[in-house]
Amino acid sequence: MSTTVAADTGRRGEQIATDYLRQHGYEIESLNWRQGRYELDIVARKWEVLHFIEVKTRKANGLTPPEAAMTSQKQQALLHAARAYLAYSGWDGEVAFDLVAVDCHPDGSVTVRLIEQALETHW
Repeated sequence: MSTTVAADTGRRGEQIATDYLRQHGYEIESLNWRQGRYELDIVARKWEVLHFIEVKTRKANGLTPPEAAMTSQKQQALLHAARAYLAYSGWDGEVAFDLVAVDCHPDGSVTVRLIEQALETHW
């Protein structure tokens, strides 16, 4: 997959994830928040919990599911980015790390899965 196609797929997945989260009661705080080399795909609030949400999008029936892309290296980068966001925003409430997995089917349909608490932290 070329870089442009992968970026387009990633952007489409993030839009699908954002729409899904809004439909399920999440208030979007930030999209693609960056500080230095760290990025958060989606930061959202629901029930006084701040959710750092990683989005992984893949073609359906591929070799690996989207969830498999949450490597230990990606988890560490997510934690660094979350710490930076918390310092920036001043949020001092409860936080959660979730994953939205988006499977894109050949017919144009998608399957969306919200995996809550995809990353265990002991802050």
